[in-house]
Amino acid sequence: MDFLRGFLYFISIFYVVYLIIFATFSFAAVLIGSYKLYVNDRMLRFNNKLSHEDLPISVLIPAYNESVTVVKSVNSLLALDYQLYEIIVVDDGSKDGTAQKLIDEFDMSPVVNRAISYELECQPEEAIYESEVNGVHITLIRKKNGGKGDALNMGINACRYPYFVCMDADSKLQKNALKEIAEPVFEGEAVVAVGGMVVISQCVRMAGGKAVNYRLPSNLLVCMQAVEYNRSFLSSRIFMDTFNGNLIISGAFGLFKKSTVIAAGGYSTNNLGEDMELVIKLHGYCRNNSIQYQMRYQPSAICMTQAPTAFRDLKVQRRRWHIGLLQSMFIHRRIMFNLKFGLVSFFSYLYYLLYELMTPIIELFGILTIILAAYLDVLNIRYMIVFMVIYAIYGSIISLSAFSQQIYIQKFRLSFLDTLKALLLCILEFGFFRYVLVVVRMMAFLQYGKKKATWGQIKRV
Repeated sequence: MDFLRGFLYFISIFYVVYLIIFATFSFAAVLIGSYKLYVNDRMLRFNNKLSHEDLPISVLIPAYNESVTVVKSVNSLLALDYQLYEIIVVDDGSKDGTAQKLIDEFDMSPVVNRAISYELECQPEEAIYESEVNGVHITLIRKKNGGKGDALNMGINACRYPYFVCMDADSKLQKNALKEIAEPVFEGEAVVAVGGMVVISQCVRMAGGKAVNYRLPSNLLVCMQAVEYNRSFLSSRIFMDTFNGNLIISGAFGLFKKSTVIAAGGYSTNNLGEDMELVIKLHGYCRNNSIQYQMRYQPSAICMTQAPTAFRDLKVQRRRWHIGLLQSMFIHRRIMFNLKFGLVSFFSYLYYLLYELMTPIIELFGILTIILAAYLDVLNIRYMIVFMVIYAIYGSIISLSAFSQQIYIQKFRLSFLDTLKALLLCILEFGFFRYVLVVVRMMAFLQYGKKKATWGQIKRV
């Protein structure tokens, strides 16, 4: 019994330290993020940003059964405030008429002599169509299904420009998004990748290619995802950007240097987290070859993406994300405790390991420990409740701060009702929603062997 009491005491100390470290990191991340956003806003107000010619960019859209949203996504790209870019849609074996929708909408014609340099391995093309709309060249490539990574590799092989942007077929870019995401490339020649800010589209009303109003929708699930996205994109990613430590650039919106991606081996075709795996791979390639490089994050480059509206679809998405995280971190496990990688190893990798990948196991073990301690009558229930309430309030304040940053960046005005709703949602998201996701991610661990190669379908609206 004394051994068991000692063990439970040790576990309680571990969890207190675990939560304090996470809370401290979250606080520091939000604080630094707020300061960087303030400085950036001041630069814009005083026109201190340099003006450049547009960087030649190829916009790649991998699409599988995206007939509901793909035309609107391409139309949003045609309205961008940018001069030198092309659009390449790769239809990865769709069965819902995705390709035909594009052909009809943009009056596309088949071509037989389109140059494709197969520097990255991918399924071969079956047909290629082209058109030009408002001076923007559009290419549609139909190919056999090989997965999102395979489709992106095809797009890289086909693109004509030295930089490419990858985005999802259900996403739309704000009018100035390409100008903003290209800005870090002009600030430093060593930039090989830039991540953009991803916003839940159901919360945003667009007009003239610009987000003009923000309102929390009636769907509670979408609202909580909006709060979660803001905390993720406006805290940890801005913080890790300060030391070149980001391990994720969202597949919904990211800019990459084509030559470096090809040299590193391109996208993985057997990984559900191909976006994260590529970024870690780029870190490894550059460090192992002593190449000076930067991975940047640009919160002013904004992309709108659909959030799942049903819990079933959310489970599919988060299961895929967590399995992809597991696969990516296992493949690149040699980064951990590797002096060559500096803070990428000793901070970023460990953060994603302990506070992203292992969180479901750690928190589930914590719940079982609480039950055991209560059964043995060694649990200080009053202390536990007070600690968890304080932690939940602290976390909710951090979420609310990140949400306020989003409103500040885009200069939205919230109604009193939406302000009150945001406050309540931040509490609900941190105190309830995140634990629901813990269960979902735990199921990803349990189903790994059976579904490690299954992408899953999400209903588009």
